[in-house]
Amino acid sequence: MAWNKFPYPDKAYFYAGAALQDNWARLHRGDCEPFPDDPRVQEAWRNYHAGDFGQAVQAGMACGMAGYNAANKAATVYATYLEANDERKCSLLLEVAQRCEQQQEKTPTDINAWYLHAFSLGRYSQSISVVKALAQGLGGKIKNSLTKALELEPRHADAHIALGAYHAEVIDKVGSLVGGITYGVKKETGKDLLEAALKLNPDSAITRIEFANALVLMFGKAKMKDAERLYQEAAACVPMDAMERLDVEAAKAELAD
Repeated sequence: MAWNKFPYPDKAYFYAGAALQDNWARLHRGDCEPFPDDPRVQEAWRNYHAGDFGQAVQAGMACGMAGYNAANKAATVYATYLEANDERKCSLLLEVAQRCEQQQEKTPTDINAWYLHAFSLGRYSQSISVVKALAQGLGGKIKNSLTKALELEPRHADAHIALGAYHAEVIDKVGSLVGGITYGVKKETGKDLLEAALKLNPDSAITRIEFANALVLMFGKAKMKDAERLYQEAAACVPMDAMERLDVEAAKAELAD
């Protein structure tokens, strides 16, 4: 298959040699992914950070399960931002979810086997419509995987974001009452999760974007000013890699609308 090119190539996003490990803590502050020992897996992550998502998926898959997290994150970010074909996008996201389920069986303590499962199913749900996804029982799977990720690593900022966004999306679609009774979601819990994510990863554009979206979904016009401020902060973030650049550009596009 042909992969669409990352539209903002920048040498700063290619972490050659020791630069990858030197910058790892900052690059992975959101997902707490441990630095891999295998040089081939390191190469897959280099491709991912540089925005060569197709190559990252291939390189990650070639390493077997050790490279799945790099492949899965690359495929999910690519599907979210760069794949215009809806069928192809959904297929990529479901493939990621299936690989994560294999990991959950074989390597159940791998935090990102749980987080990326929820991340890919969350993006898939948004693609087909959250209402349809809830009817298919995906809400429970997403919540379960995020809860598990946070049990394994309470400092996982991205899992906090995703779980906060889950509360917001469900409340937006079914209301606070049904959301609380059927899905166990609450506005205050959603807000607390997103605030925690921002404390854990203060340089993150995507945390601010998701926080802004969630505030509007849960509280409507009352939080519009806060949401605008968060978008402005997101647009001003300095990206360290391709995914962060895509997040910053998305914030700029939202402000320009």
